[in-house]
Amino acid sequence: MVARQTGARSGKVELADIVRAHGAAFRAAHRLCAVQHRALRAIERCRTAALGGELRQCDACGERRYVYHSCRNRHCPKCQTRAKERWLAAQRAELLPVPYYHLVFTLPHELNALAQGNPRALYAMLFAAAAETLTEFGENPRWLGGEIAATLVLHTWGQTLSQHLHVHALVAAGALSTSGTWVRSRRGFLFPVKALSIVFRAKFLAALAQGLAHGQLALSGSTAALSAASTQRSLLADLRKKAWVVYAKRPFAGPEAVLEYLGRYTHRIAISNERLVSFDAGSVRFRYKDYAHGARRKVIGLEPLEFLRRFALHVLPRGFNRIRHYGLLANRNKRTLLAKARMALHAPVPVRAPAESVATFWQRLAGLDIARCTQCGLGTLRLLATLAPPPRPPP
Repeated sequence: MVARQTGARSGKVELADIVRAHGAAFRAAHRLCAVQHRALRAIERCRTAALGGELRQCDACGERRYVYHSCRNRHCPKCQTRAKERWLAAQRAELLPVPYYHLVFTLPHELNALAQGNPRALYAMLFAAAAETLTEFGENPRWLGGEIAATLVLHTWGQTLSQHLHVHALVAAGALSTSGTWVRSRRGFLFPVKALSIVFRAKFLAALAQGLAHGQLALSGSTAALSAASTQRSLLADLRKKAWVVYAKRPFAGPEAVLEYLGRYTHRIAISNERLVSFDAGSVRFRYKDYAHGARRKVIGLEPLEFLRRFALHVLPRGFNRIRHYGLLANRNKRTLLAKARMALHAPVPVRAPAESVATFWQRLAGLDIARCTQCGLGTLRLLATLAPPPRPPP
């Protein structure tokens, strides 16, 4: 009897297929850092025999199936669904019963090359500038006069995998005052976006100037000229003249709408398997939204090595946290401050749901019984053998 393999999507293009077909040529043509190598290796090995797994057999018809392990790399499009759901379950207990605003803080594209050589530093500056701007506006009595609750999520890509550095901010419509009362924002308004953009720009450029002046940034390739003080001053002056973009959307109606938003943005990667259309030796074709023309859905084709180059741009530095919480949600005093906020809002303390098993998770999310035999539809797949990953060849 031939055992079947589970995990692959029959007839569908996956990012792993592209990496397996063109990864070796891409690695030979480009100098990658260790975390990029690890991400590509994990993606191409995910849910294959290379990671080991289990052999299961149906207790009714005898059908055998190989079930291979996931790589769990945060850049793998096949490994984000359960991670996202676990994270959302934890956040559900921390949401306040108030509207939430969605703001986006974006860096000018002139900083893209500098970010490629210094991703950890530039991303940290982006987080800090956006968070400090929101915190200061929240503390200002003109707007709220208290401590806000904010979650920021880093995205580094645009629809065509181009570099587009920005953070999405989810901010509660109000703040906790020092007296313990909840200060509500004006209806349909949180902070003025033009003022936000000016302060955001000033804070980021102050941090960038300090990093350049103290030699804290690696300058090579197209950024090597920035080692000269005069060139640094010229860059900073040009960036100050630009109008930086801070975008604010209408507030969400309630906590469930907030969770839906979080699910779309928090564990998203640069490109999902669902967007891939086809690939061959000369082109990778995928869907994207053209926001310059009314968010029309289009298909773009990129040469395979260019596609992988763009994808690798968005692999985060090792250990870098792309979801961060501020104000009432900051870890240092979160439990105490959230309790005070709920008391001020006369809101009950939410009950945390118990952790789900893998089987319960897939049953709830997709109505899928992963233990049921798909061949006969009657039996249960029982563990027959544990499969160790094969030994890796020496480097």
